[in-house]
Amino acid sequence: MAEEKVYTEEEVQDWLKAHLPAWEVRDGMLVRTYRTGNWPRSCLVAQAIAFLGEAAWHHPDLLVRYGEVEVRLVTHSAGGITDKDLALARRIESLITWVPGEEDPFTGPPKPILRLNH
Repeated sequence: MAEEKVYTEEEVQDWLKAHLPAWEVRDGMLVRTYRTGNWPRSCLVAQAIAFLGEAAWHHPDLLVRYGEVEVRLVTHSAGGITDKDLALARRIESLITWVPGEEDPFTGPPKPILRLNH
């Protein structure tokens, strides 16, 4: 199997700025905190992220608290941030921040599920 490219912090910062501005690099990992507002929503978010990680066979570290879920991604086997981390971060962001749009038949919950602070 080919060795995975590990990106420099500068490369990752540039990529995040262009694609996932709410994410950051901290301690050599991609990090994002989703503010959920309560425990049941934190559990829902964590389970959704866990499903994506299992489907990708690339498992993020999750810190689940009463009103927030922190996601940390790094490819341990490569010793840094790789395409796997960037791709999974993008997939997580897309799922967790999705809300029904005008073209959807869904009305969504009466209150926002997440309070996203970008």
